[in-house]
Order: sequence, then structure tokens, then C-alpha cells
Amino acid sequence: EAARTANDTIHDIEMLSNFTKLRILEVNYAPMNGRYPSLFQFSLLRKLTISSRRMKCDLELLSGLPLLEELHVYSGGVTGNINSLKALK
Repeated sequence: EAARTANDTIHDIEMLSNFTKLRILEVNYAPMNGRYPSLFQFSLLRKLTISSRRMKCDLELLSGLPLLEELHVYSGGVTGNINSLKALK
């Protein structure tokens, strides 16, 4: 795995945090490698879709999305406690 991802670019997506009123976020087939906790800090977000083979998604981060109603994750890197899904309305 390390050899396959060694040349991947780590993307700085912190600028997304400027969109504080974001309600829907879709990350589709983005060449993202690693963890991106800033994707889970939108207090008004209602729908989140993540489709990325290498992106890591920790279910514990759902606590930063108190209004989340719909979650779609198509990623091989989902970790965390399934009880974190209680955050979904």
C-alpha cells in the first residue's frame, strides 16, 4: 500500500471551512489520500457523500455534523465505532 500511494499528493482543503453555511457536500472520486477532519466540521451540513478509494473516514468525526440526515460513504478506509451513526437524524 505504501508503495502504491507514495507519489500521491496530499491536498490542502482547509479553504472549505470558509463555507460555514454548507448544507450538502459531495466528494466524488477525488484523488485524496489520508484523513481530512475539516470535512466533518460543518454544523449546518445535512448530506455528506464521500467517494474516494484512499481517503480515510473515521465515524467518530460525525459528532461535528449535528444536523446530518444523510451519509453516503464509498471508501475502503472507514474506521470507528458504528454507534457514532447515532448522530444521524
